[in-house]
Amino acid sequence: MYEKTYPNKRFKLTLQFLKQHVNLSESILDLGVKNPFSEIMIAEGYSVENSTGEDLDDNQSAIEISNAEVVTAFEIFEHLLSPYEVLKSIKADKIIISVPLKLWFASAYRSKTDMRDRHYHEFEDWQLDWLLEKTGWVIKDRKKWTNPVNKIGIRPILRRFTPRYYIVYAEKASNSNS
Repeated sequence: MYEKTYPNKRFKLTLQFLKQHVNLSESILDLGVKNPFSEIMIAEGYSVENSTGEDLDDNQSAIEISNAEVVTAFEIFEHLLSPYEVLKSIKADKIIISVPLKLWFASAYRSKTDMRDRHYHEFEDWQLDWLLEKTGWVIKDRKKWTNPVNKIGIRPILRRFTPRYYIVYAEKASNSNS
């Protein structure tokens, strides 16, 4: 099959990582409402259901009732106050999470018009790793990449060399009592 082109580097690299770790036969619960990347997963042949936009800090029922074999959370955990509770509620044995990394030269993202579109956490890689380990997950693979922008200035130059995204594939620890 030919390699499709996607609108940005993040989608291309996320799809490559997903294909390395998730078979087309495995069902996926993608946390968050249907979005451009969940549409890409469906177009690539994955069986995907999305949560419905509920506040996952308060309501994990979509996760708890899901029988999906894999949970994906692409740029979701930075919006949560308590990703710990969400990770503990997952029944699936596999998870793929991507998050924007904390950048020392840029403030955390905060929309001024949409109260839900804000980053409560911007992780360093060790923080996400620790959170996963603490909630009963074993990291099997990880990757980072940059997010260059076509602007002039010091920050755009730094973005060419400083990783912005971090993606992790983990499996539930066999001795986990979740």
